[in-house]
Amino acid sequence: MAALKLSKLPDRTPIKIGIAVLPELHDRLEAYAAAYADAYGTAEPIAELIPAMLTVFLDSDRAFARTRRGDPAS
Repeated sequence: MAALKLSKLPDRTPIKIGIAVLPELHDRLEAYAAAYADAYGTAEPIAELIPAMLTVFLDSDRAFARTRRGDPAS
C-alpha cells in the first residue's frame, strides 16, 4: 500500500483522573465557569473546562516547553 500523506492518528482514548481541590480553588473554578458562560453564552461544567484550562496553561509555560525540548535553562 502506498504511504499516505496523513500519518496514523495518535491514541485519543480519554484517561479519567480524579482530583480533590480545596474549597477556595473550587470557588474560583465556579467563578471561572460563570465568566465563561457570560463570555460565550454557553454554560459548561467545571469538569469539561479543566482539561482545556490545563492545556492552555501547559502550552503557555515557556520553561516547561524548554524542558520538554531538552534546552538548557535560561
